[in-house]
Amino acid sequence: MQVLQVQLAVQADPAEVGRARRWVRSRLQGHGFDPDAPIAETLVLVVSELVTNAVVHTGSPAVLRLSVPLPEGDGPSAPTLVRVEVADGSCIAPAPRCAAGDATNGRGLELVELLCERWGWYPDGSGKRVWCEIGEGAMVAPAMERTSGAGGALIA
Repeated sequence: MQVLQVQLAVQADPAEVGRARRWVRSRLQGHGFDPDAPIAETLVLVVSELVTNAVVHTGSPAVLRLSVPLPEGDGPSAPTLVRVEVADGSCIAPAPRCAAGDATNGRGLELVELLCERWGWYPDGSGKRVWCEIGEGAMVAPAMERTSGAGGALIA
């Protein structure tokens, strides 16, 4: 099985989150995946949350890495296991927190935990690498409208 491994340097700017979402859709589509498939929507949401955490909470550039099994055969198919990694310059461990009822932020890692089969982090040089894996059995995010603005918010 061939695996697509690509990465994107992300600047310490919340506007980069929208660019990361578009980049993920483009990579998937460019390699035969339907960018509107439910697992692709979930992948885009998870990338959005992890990149937002990296650039907003660390104030430093980050590197987004995507590992996707390539479809085999004639037609496009859903990837079986996608790995997302975001490396940043902060050595502070990510910690899921419980957001208050009407809060508009603070749910990123809760979403990652809910939507992914597994996730974690490890020290990487002077910073850390947060990773997650999304498989066919993972929960699927509802279809979302695309936004091109900054930040991790997607409009449902």
